Amino acid sequence: MTIRIATLIIAVVLLSTFASAHCDTLNGPVVSDAKHAISTNDVTPVLKWLRQADEAEVRQLFEHTMKVRALSSDAAQLADRFFFETLVRLHRAGEGAAYTGLRNEDPEPVIRLTDEALSSGSADALLNALQRHMQSELTKRFEAARAAKNQSGVSVKAGREYVATYVELTHFVERLHDAMLAAEAHAHSRE
Repeated sequence: MTIRIATLIIAVVLLSTFASAHCDTLNGPVVSDAKHAISTNDVTPVLKWLRQADEAEVRQLFEHTMKVRALSSDAAQLADRFFFETLVRLHRAGEGAAYTGLRNEDPEPVIRLTDEALSSGSADALLNALQRHMQSELTKRFEAARAAKNQSGVSVKAGREYVATYVELTHFVERLHDAMLAAEAHAHSRE
């Protein structure tokens, strides 16, 4: 497996948490699709974010949202917000995640890169950024452990400093490895 493929696998697993959180934002893809649904009076764009079991509830809520929106601009704002919150809550439930409310935040830079990669059709910039970050973090931990190992025999304190850096390095590598295995297992479970 090449480093680029390994990086992508790691990214998919590590980003799943961030992607879920990204869906909780007013700038995220769920709310963006909800705004489009409202502007076109067509609920279809949001249904992909939901489990099939939640579709009937959302269709009914969408009809109510459109009726209430016609009452006044205040009613429209309230109806839209309720629609957005319900969609995100149901989407998060479908992921097995808790709903903690909508946030008005920009996505993490890595999520922005992911969205840009999907829009452009090329993952190169995303892969390069992830590879640089992973390489930087791994190198930093490795160099700290190597330097501490060279001094570990000087004193018990230096030995303990080595052990601390060694543990940090090995745990980082284990997390990366576990992420790769989880990504492979997840990919196979979807086949």
